[in-house]
Amino acid sequence: MLKKATYLPLNLSLAPLLLVLIFLLSCVVHGVDEKKILSVHNNIWSPKKSYEASSSCFSRSLGKGRESTTLEMKHRELCSGKTIDWGKKMRRALLLDNIRVQSLQLRIKAMTSSTTEQSVSETQIPLTSGIKLETLNYIVTVELGGKNMSLIVDTGSDLTWVQCQPCRSCYNQQGPLYDPSVSSSYKTVFCNSSTCQDLVAATGNSGPCGGFNGVVKTTCEYVVSYGDGSYTRGDLGSESIVLGDTKLENLVFGCGRNNKGLFGGASGLMGLGRSSVSLVSQTLKTFNGVFSYCLPSLEDGASGTLSFGNDSSVYKNSTSVSYTPLVQNPQLSSFYILNLTGASIGGVELKTSSFGRGILIDSGTVITRLPPSIYKAVKTEFLKQFSGFPSAPGYSILDTCFNLTSYEDISIPTIKMIFEGNAELEVDVTGVFYFAKPDASLVCLALASLSYENEVGIIGNYQQKNQRVIYDTTQERLGIAGENCSI
Repeated sequence: MLKKATYLPLNLSLAPLLLVLIFLLSCVVHGVDEKKILSVHNNIWSPKKSYEASSSCFSRSLGKGRESTTLEMKHRELCSGKTIDWGKKMRRALLLDNIRVQSLQLRIKAMTSSTTEQSVSETQIPLTSGIKLETLNYIVTVELGGKNMSLIVDTGSDLTWVQCQPCRSCYNQQGPLYDPSVSSSYKTVFCNSSTCQDLVAATGNSGPCGGFNGVVKTTCEYVVSYGDGSYTRGDLGSESIVLGDTKLENLVFGCGRNNKGLFGGASGLMGLGRSSVSLVSQTLKTFNGVFSYCLPSLEDGASGTLSFGNDSSVYKNSTSVSYTPLVQNPQLSSFYILNLTGASIGGVELKTSSFGRGILIDSGTVITRLPPSIYKAVKTEFLKQFSGFPSAPGYSILDTCFNLTSYEDISIPTIKMIFEGNAELEVDVTGVFYFAKPDASLVCLALASLSYENEVGIIGNYQQKNQRVIYDTTQERLGIAGENCSI
């Protein structure tokens, strides 16, 4: 005889609590299903769009806060004055980005090696500057000696420099070259000064005091080589500079008389590294060693911002700022290094013993590089959640690719990187996929694996889009918050 089922009355007041418990249990078993929508064909590189770049690289000042100043930041390709073939540009960028990362790894290896002898080729490998590879793409405008100059922003270089008259060999730039002879505020830096000695630490070389063919040299000369034949060479000087609405006196900079490389139409470079000759160190009393940027997605004519100072009211962040300590490594003192403690895909926390190691954050590298074990965990979980889409062959450094031509809007898992102190970088939806072909027939996960487990990971600028990234060198920390960076 079958037993009659017994039904217990349900207390409706407990129903909301039961729903919460069911949801939490589901999260424990399956993880939180975190996804975002990406419009596949609504991108600047889509064949459905046509975009002609502005003919000027000069940007605007965006105002002054209580103890800060903000500059408009433009993507270099959007101010070239040419119609852009985004398909060709995106594919070429991958090749050049790979060369850059290989150079970085060799440089890091040389800096951390116990061997004191280094080959000439190693000592000339670029520290972090990506301008020679056309991967460092963001430009701001400053006023130097009363003249507007467009400078490529580089968190990995220390010395700020511009092309100068008279120039023995200069590349073509938009606007006139800086001429120290017509500036009443320009001053020469002499070779026996402490400032000239600081240059040695920042660039690795400078012209020594002395003479040649009976001519005594008194000015401080500098040479910065980028390893592929690109370089800037000239004299060290000081000059007044206007950043936004803030005027600063006696900025030490390089007056380039002999410059070669793929610098585009920019006047020179802004060094935001960590040595004593960097712009950050020289403006310490004014801006307290704090600067931040917000890199826009590549929408039509979009610009981002570069801010100096710790006035948080100038930020437009949509999420709260979370901070993580900058890792101190005397052997790699020129880099901004974070401690990567974890990551998640679509809300699912990744498990690997490789977390808890240093990773660079760099404005010059495009695609984020991860140690092989971490990348494998990311790729495996991503493919588990992003299933059912037609695959495509890998391209260059990217090995997880799809053919999305027949799709309009797709749902993609979120990607989050977790750092010491529970600081979190949630990659913007525009930073998850890389369109190697504009028609979406070759769309790849915009992350790549390093060749070896002992190489140092790098967070590239493609994954930093639509983030407020705050460099606080005084408190030795880096802040991250979500922000719509297009202005």
